[in-house]
Amino acid sequence: MRSDKPWLPLEETQLERIGAQLGVFELGDVWGRVLYIGAADARSLFGLRGELERRIGSAARFRFEVNTAYKTRQQELLMVHFAENGRYPELNTELETRGLGRLS
Repeated sequence: MRSDKPWLPLEETQLERIGAQLGVFELGDVWGRVLYIGAADARSLFGLRGELERRIGSAARFRFEVNTAYKTRQQELLMVHFAENGRYPELNTELETRGLGRLS
């Protein structure tokens, strides 16, 4: 259930190839530590590309998955992160993590 996608630099040149699809993304620091797990939903202007463009400068790297079940996948990634680290990513808010189950 953990993302196995490669980390990419969070730079404008990398985002040019990403479409306006729905999906999930992770932002990470230079060491690959996950800082935020987010989703591009139907309200996201320009989908994944738009969500990532808004966050340039807030992280060093990103990875993403195109997925129409973006909310479920975001919750899965958050629960996996909590199970492995004992906490949620530091940039995710309580509103985004409230009511999530726990993995064993």
